Amino acid sequence: MEITGLLIAALLVALFVIVTVVRAVRIVPQARARNVERLGRYHRTLQPGLNFVIPYIDRVYPAIDLREQVVSFRPQPVITEDNLVVEIDTVLYFQVTDPRSAAYEIASYLQAVEQLTVTTLRNVVGSMDLEKTLTSRDSINSQLRGVLDDATGKWGLRVNRVEIKAIDPPKTIKDAMEKQMRAERDKRAAILTAEGQRQSQILTAEGDKQGAILRAEGERSAAILTAEGQSRAIDEVFQAVHRNDPDPKLLAYQYLQVLPQLAQGEGNTFWVIPSEVTSALQGVSRAFTEALPRSEATREVDAQSSETAARAKRDAARAEEAAAEAVADAREPGGIPELMARAKRDEQPVDGEDERPGAR
Repeated sequence: MEITGLLIAALLVALFVIVTVVRAVRIVPQARARNVERLGRYHRTLQPGLNFVIPYIDRVYPAIDLREQVVSFRPQPVITEDNLVVEIDTVLYFQVTDPRSAAYEIASYLQAVEQLTVTTLRNVVGSMDLEKTLTSRDSINSQLRGVLDDATGKWGLRVNRVEIKAIDPPKTIKDAMEKQMRAERDKRAAILTAEGQRQSQILTAEGDKQGAILRAEGERSAAILTAEGQSRAIDEVFQAVHRNDPDPKLLAYQYLQVLPQLAQGEGNTFWVIPSEVTSALQGVSRAFTEALPRSEATREVDAQSSETAARAKRDAARAEEAAAEAVADAREPGGIPELMARAKRDEQPVDGEDERPGAR
């Protein structure tokens, strides 16, 4: 019975020793910290690694995370300067730099940071209208970070960043904003379309202008060349007319040749003969009744004709003389055979003279 009691006592002592040793040894992970109170008063902060405390005298509090933490707060309603209620969702990045202050300066630093973020956000956004709130996120973030960093410094916290995750205006405001955006886009599209059409019309007008200028220059050059050609043609005709020296009778004849062309139109039922036709007809009649002046070529032809006529007259005279001689010879005795012999001699052409038909 005594042995059993001693064994139980030894087991209890061994268990107490084991528990005491376990409570005396504390292992703190990296980037963690644990506060230690001795007899109800802060004693020290356990650093990462192996630490020893006095069991039953030192009280070790739960570990505090020293890494940078990310906390997303639920959306908070905020009233803007233009009396619109928007819900703003924020994200906070902070880090515990002093475990003692985080444990003893504030009861719950997470709740404190959240409430401080909400109040600071309402203060900052309350001085802005909706449009400025939507376009000034960086300014809001910097103001929030400055206020929170100053306020949480005594709590052993360091606020690194504050980000606005979402700003949700009321549904009616969203619809109005969408309509405004659509109207603005339609306006820009209409402006761009009108600008494009204006540029197109300007370019088209410039092209038409250049084309008209080039066509006008081409037509001017063509007109100048045509006029020069007509001038040269008229000059040549004028010079030719003056060189040939036409008389009024020729002009009257040309005038009469043009008259039939006046009646060639299909719709002409009558046509008027000008008074100049009478004088033209008189000139033509005089041209056919009076001797026309002879030109140099005509005079040469007439001279040749006169010479031919004179030669023909001489040949006729010779033929008549020969015929008279033949009649006289025929009347004499033995004249016929001699006349035939003479005729044969006459058939032989004489050098330098043309053959005369009257001599045969």
